[in-house]
Amino acid sequence: MAQSISIVLVLAIAFAPLCLCGKTTGGYLYPQFYDRSCPKAQEIVNSIVAKAVAKEARMAASLVRLHFHDCFVKGCDASILLDSSRGIISEKGSNPNRNSARGFEVIDEIKSALEKECPKTVSCADIMALAARDSTVITGGPSWEVPLGRRDSRGASLSGSNSNIPAPNNTFQTILTKFKLQGLGVVDLVALSGSHTIGNARCTSFRQRLYNQSGNGQPDSTLQQSFAAQLRTRCPRSGGDQNLFFLDFVSPTKFDNSYFNNILASKGLLSSDQVLLTNNEASMELVKKYAGNQELFFEQFAKSMVKMGNISPLTGYRGEIRKSCRKINA
Repeated sequence: MAQSISIVLVLAIAFAPLCLCGKTTGGYLYPQFYDRSCPKAQEIVNSIVAKAVAKEARMAASLVRLHFHDCFVKGCDASILLDSSRGIISEKGSNPNRNSARGFEVIDEIKSALEKECPKTVSCADIMALAARDSTVITGGPSWEVPLGRRDSRGASLSGSNSNIPAPNNTFQTILTKFKLQGLGVVDLVALSGSHTIGNARCTSFRQRLYNQSGNGQPDSTLQQSFAAQLRTRCPRSGGDQNLFFLDFVSPTKFDNSYFNNILASKGLLSSDQVLLTNNEASMELVKKYAGNQELFFEQFAKSMVKMGNISPLTGYRGEIRKSCRKINA
């Protein structure tokens, strides 16, 4: 009898769905957080994200990036959404976000719809976490249960945004250090970099690779020469700063593993993409694994997105549920 009970328990544990609950200071995040208070919340987010991506394919990558740039500054607390006001200097003006972070209007539309459905209930931070997941799925990527229950900050950090978010020209070690400061490791770094399978980058983000990578007037030797020549036609030495280029030229609007195959072919667009192959043995092995096994990449991407979404959220009575994502409640 005891043996049969233990077998049942083992089977139950083996086949139980992966718990994506995140223990946080002051409470748990869990996927069912709004099941009673706002049962249509996820459906509303998904429908508005789907409409936005159908209108502009690039929006999917923008919404994933917004969540990333929020979580790396003071945790996943929607601080990136705040406009400047008395006592608040917006993160939107930081170097990583200025003329670059976008998707704010989509978040506004979702928030407006949710306030009509269930006022003062769903946080802007949770909206961003859900929108990032839905954007990934809509473009062909993996799905995951999003732990929910984050609350919104009552402040922003321009200095944190300038210093904590990895930059395209950072060294591998600097990028890894910025990830480790958030409790993320090299596996998360490589997997989350795979989100560059969709979206665009501006000429100003990689120009130095084309003309003067190391300050010696020479292009980056790790960039495939004919690919570099092609990029130079629309990214000149000066001017054209805002010209857009696909991060993954093979399948720019499809969430897949071709990003990693591009890196293996020395055709990663950003320096921060290519250094995953050239500057660290552990990351090089992961690039090779994900290039050869899309399912493995998808599985780890989902896990790493949940892990990133659990960075220092406000829970319990900390923070607030903003009525407008752009400003703190009066």
